[in-house]
Amino acid sequence: MAAERLVSRLLAIDWGSSTLRGALIDDDSGAVVDERSCPRGMLHVAPGGFAAVLEAEFGDWLDRPGTHCLMAGMVGSRQGWVEASYVACPASLDDFVARLRRVPADASGRPRDIAIVPGASCEEDGVPDVLRGEEIKFFGALDLLGIDSAVMLSPGTHSKWAILDEGRLTRFSTFMSGAFYELLREHSILARSLPEADGALDAAAFDDGVQRALSGTSLLHSAFGLRALALFDRLPAAALSSYLSGLLIGEALRWPALEEARSVVVIGAPGLTERFARALRLRGIEARVLGEEAAWRGLWVIDRKRRDQGRKGSHGRDD
Repeated sequence: MAAERLVSRLLAIDWGSSTLRGALIDDDSGAVVDERSCPRGMLHVAPGGFAAVLEAEFGDWLDRPGTHCLMAGMVGSRQGWVEASYVACPASLDDFVARLRRVPADASGRPRDIAIVPGASCEEDGVPDVLRGEEIKFFGALDLLGIDSAVMLSPGTHSKWAILDEGRLTRFSTFMSGAFYELLREHSILARSLPEADGALDAAAFDDGVQRALSGTSLLHSAFGLRALALFDRLPAAALSSYLSGLLIGEALRWPALEEARSVVVIGAPGLTERFARALRLRGIEARVLGEEAAWRGLWVIDRKRRDQGRKGSHGRDD
């Protein structure tokens, strides 16, 4: 009887601050076989506890013969499992593969094939910027769309705008749009005007907020204007959250690099991507939307590049 072929699979891990997500991916096709997630992000892991958490959540997958693991996100930060230092832009897939950080044995001392993808850094006008975890989404999006250049956005607490050119991450900028929304929503005078829950998007109020931000009005002034609009009943209470969201997203769309952009690839969860896509269209920019599948694709692409380089190293140059 012929021996059963060993199926080689990648355990792709996206380990953020609040959430731990994993996908089991077929090495050959890149198809996602299974997915899991849990609220055990970096902020919820005790010092020295990363190996135990990974084992508890994904140990059964790691035990399958032929399974290797590649992780990205805050797990590679200074407060994470093992620090994977930043790659300076411009950076290609090869640069990230060259700086993969191997992880030591698991909590029981068993050897595991685990590595962490480094984050990226760049500098603009003398001020450094960093990202960690979004790089896999950007490279994954290139592969999924079959392109090598694009303007991309990963919206969230810290929204990341990026430019990729001929397969390289050349520059990016971080906008604290989500963080500022929470600060103003919960810890400013505006909280007294806003309803307890955000509710559904009020499209007209959101669009008004985006247009006001794009007009160049100071955010420090227009944000307080929300309170005055509420005091004089110029906006219904249910629409105020949408107006504030529009103001902050519109402010993020004032990134100078968008002046020449015709389209932007927006990657993330539906709620946020839909809002940013809507705001981009108000500015006359086409939005192409991808979900979190871009992260799995990016980790698979990086792992594929690593495996290809390993084969070349073992057998000599491929001609």
